[in-house]
Amino acid sequence: MKALTWQGRRKVSVETVPDPVIQEPTDVIVRITSTGLCGSDLHLYEVLGPFLDPGDVLGHEPMGVVEEVGSEVSRLRPGSRVVVPFNVSCGTCAMCARGLHSQCETTQVHAYHSGAALFGYTKLYGQVPGGQAEYLRVPFGNSLPIPVPEGPPDDRFVYLSDVLPTAWQAVQYAEVPPGGSVAVLGLGPIGDMACRIALLRGADLVIGVDPVRERLDRAAARGVHTLDPSEAGGELVDRVRDLTNGRGPDAVIDAVGMEAHGAPVAKGLQTLVGHLPDAVAAPLMRRYGVDRLSALHLAVELVRRGGTVSLAGVYGGAADPMPLLAMFDKQIRLHMGQANVLRWVEDLRPLLTDDDPLGVDDFATHRLPLSGAPDAYEMFQAKRDGAVKILFRP
Repeated sequence: MKALTWQGRRKVSVETVPDPVIQEPTDVIVRITSTGLCGSDLHLYEVLGPFLDPGDVLGHEPMGVVEEVGSEVSRLRPGSRVVVPFNVSCGTCAMCARGLHSQCETTQVHAYHSGAALFGYTKLYGQVPGGQAEYLRVPFGNSLPIPVPEGPPDDRFVYLSDVLPTAWQAVQYAEVPPGGSVAVLGLGPIGDMACRIALLRGADLVIGVDPVRERLDRAAARGVHTLDPSEAGGELVDRVRDLTNGRGPDAVIDAVGMEAHGAPVAKGLQTLVGHLPDAVAAPLMRRYGVDRLSALHLAVELVRRGGTVSLAGVYGGAADPMPLLAMFDKQIRLHMGQANVLRWVEDLRPLLTDDDPLGVDDFATHRLPLSGAPDAYEMFQAKRDGAVKILFRP
């Protein structure tokens, strides 16, 4: 089959790889019909190379049609249409029973002291082949794949794999009070969708912060008050406070993560480590790695006293300096973590209707064949051509 593979820093290519096969009686094989390019994939493209091997299959936002089922699969049959969550979770362990599917005890990666395995996401999370491919082996066929109905186009459901539950959890964790305010840092796919969800759930004021004009315009068209930090300069914090009675928003969602703009020293360190041999770089990153923290520090500065900071952007630094004095003094609550996809599916299903209150049907800005993936990665990283959400059709 054809699959998008990692080949080195800023180098991915579509290659012919072995077709997946049933390995366990509860496995299913899914023929992928749509699969997304996520901002988290860019961390693999740029920073996390020491934890990848050439030929690793990328991608963790797929959906498709079941082609084959293992002997113990009773919930699905060939021809079933499914979305595949990015967490590889069993659905039955103590963590899954608590709704913490990203901490699944069955698939935790003990070698790296990590939570649940993820599709297409480095040795840190199991090195499980991903879904930017023609076919995908999916374990736990009786509990993990999300069945969806025939009829509506893939765009209606594909975001259940990651974007929708990640954005929903970000808003849930933000604890925005009824009629309250929230600032969202970063208007990529997760930040954009978090704005939409916050408005739908009753936030009176949603402030979106991003330096990319197309992303600001897209959010503003849905009722978000947008701010460009490059235009606001040193007045960004004051402008947000002016919108929130001088206090700051009730909550701030950081949808940026480890590769934020405005952190040249950390960026330089990440680049330097990325050029070291893996045998040296991997342990260095695990013990001394730092992220670009400008977005997180801005979130702490912006949020009102007694407010909440919700982290949806991925962080991976083991030695990140945190502004604990400000966090303690302001009595900030901090809530974070990989999205527990299956925990939020039933909250989201009623919104995936023909009325389309979240705008999923036209959420994608680009739809490309899998062969276009290498160019799409470069375009998405450079934020060119209005790229916010890219879907591949293998």
